[in-house]
Amino acid sequence: MPPGQEGPPPTPQGIRGVQPVASLVGVLALGVCLVLSLDVVSAAVALALEVALLPLLRIPVRTLLVRTAPVLVAVPLTAVGIALYGRPSGRTWFSLGFAEVSDGSLTLALATALRVLAVGLPAIVLFVRADPTDLADGLAQVLRLPARFVLGALAAVRMITLLGDDWRQLAMARRARGLADTGRIRRGASMAFALLVLALRRATTLAVAMESRGFGAPGRRTWARPARFAGPEWAMVAVLVGIGAVAITVAVAAGTWRA
Repeated sequence: MPPGQEGPPPTPQGIRGVQPVASLVGVLALGVCLVLSLDVVSAAVALALEVALLPLLRIPVRTLLVRTAPVLVAVPLTAVGIALYGRPSGRTWFSLGFAEVSDGSLTLALATALRVLAVGLPAIVLFVRADPTDLADGLAQVLRLPARFVLGALAAVRMITLLGDDWRQLAMARRARGLADTGRIRRGASMAFALLVLALRRATTLAVAMESRGFGAPGRRTWARPARFAGPEWAMVAVLVGIGAVAITVAVAAGTWRA
């Protein structure tokens, strides 16, 4: 777009028209607040506030469970590992080799599990409906990240969805040639290598096409859709920072804060 020419009006972005980069900044600020201490109270307060505000996003329960499944699986595994191998203190419940479960390791495991949920939950739900193009616009126009890097990352994200189609096409092609009935491990390894080759070829073609269209040209770049950081975006950041601030305040007041 020529410099000075106005683009079309911005379309609604992210959750209820909020620029996704506001969610990114807010989640990072919340994470900083929660990693300052490893107490149970601050993480529990933050998680409780997030769950209380969750209905405002109007995300279907099934979608929420599917998107948060990796976090829900990682949390108990993390808690068990810390409970077994965390720094022991207080009463020891049992000891087996290098593993020693004590009051201190159990408390640390609970605090870590709650903290992972408190950081992971907003990081996932706030980007359920976010458009990658809107996020890229915000990263380049609001955070002033290099346009070349942002556009390259956006193109890569857009191409991820093609990997599944390529895998299915490779499987059907091998099945048509009678190569998909035996040797699942060998078949999977060969298909993964073929998929890597296809991805590299597509990336090379895409890079050449983007360079030919001036995506890597130096100088000031214009954008088709302006990204604005206004009232709704500041409100999103304020809510997430407020959750972290309330969690820290309650922990300090309860005497559980450990910097």
